[in-house]
Amino acid sequence: MLETSARLLKLLSLLQVRRDWTGPELADRLSVDVRTIRRDVDKLRSLGYPVTSLPGATGGYQLGAGAELPPLLLDDDEAVAVAVGLRTAANGTIAGIEETSVRALTKLEQILPTRLRRRVQALQAHTTPLTAAGPTVDPETLTIIAAACRDHQQLRFTYAPTQGEPAKRLVEPQGLVHTGRRWYLVAWDVSKEDWRTFRVDRITTEPTLAARFTPREPPAESLAEFVSRQVASNVYTYQAVLTIHAPLREVAERTSPMSVSLEPIDDNSCLMRTGAESLDRMVFYLLFIGIDFEVHEPQELSDHIGTLVTRLQKAIGAQA
Repeated sequence: MLETSARLLKLLSLLQVRRDWTGPELADRLSVDVRTIRRDVDKLRSLGYPVTSLPGATGGYQLGAGAELPPLLLDDDEAVAVAVGLRTAANGTIAGIEETSVRALTKLEQILPTRLRRRVQALQAHTTPLTAAGPTVDPETLTIIAAACRDHQQLRFTYAPTQGEPAKRLVEPQGLVHTGRRWYLVAWDVSKEDWRTFRVDRITTEPTLAARFTPREPPAESLAEFVSRQVASNVYTYQAVLTIHAPLREVAERTSPMSVSLEPIDDNSCLMRTGAESLDRMVFYLLFIGIDFEVHEPQELSDHIGTLVTRLQKAIGAQA
């Protein structure tokens, strides 16, 4: 059995990991009885930690927000992850967070053990970020969305689509996906009665919380794959379906999941869905991949490739 001080630290760590716990769950994790959990919770409260009691037959506890930020308990891997994340955020796509990230990183590195500081420094020294210009988002907006996903609360906001006028939306948020350049919200659109992908930088008003909802079955096993399929074609004027005559793994190495969606056909070919704002851009992209392909749709793409072939043949003939 853990000594009292060690048990208090472990209890605090558990309360920070999950939103709420029942008394029996905490007792089982710490190998004590529920009465001991009650006493330990009272001790945490006396130290200034805002632990609130939850109603119910078995009772429960939740670490709430207090007047001051209590110490966070991080294990080695969590501390390294936070430090690396703060360094990345200093050059990231979240507006106004760069200076805040640097200040937080300075505080964290002052208390990191030498062994962890060396790990963070090694990662920083041997990692070169390749940054690309892109839209930035408000960190407060991301915080509100993430909390709504966690607590299963609907969100109201005004959204400006690629085409058309901004409109008010009511959604049941499922999760956030970051592509390295953009943030996307995957959510159930209440009025459309379907799953939708929203670019967070196009949310023009601060999201507000609405009613709680019962979580639905996610639209895909991986939200990243769902966003990839949506972004790869649906947002573009021209959408194409092709067979690529190479194994899926080889094609994936030459393409971006934010540009194409891939499905295996057999060991030597795969189905690709992609999109572009113009047929010229689509043809250039397909040629850039450097693998034989067959167009299934749209017909405009096949016709445009034929036009380009004729033009190139004339160019070769003129040189001859």
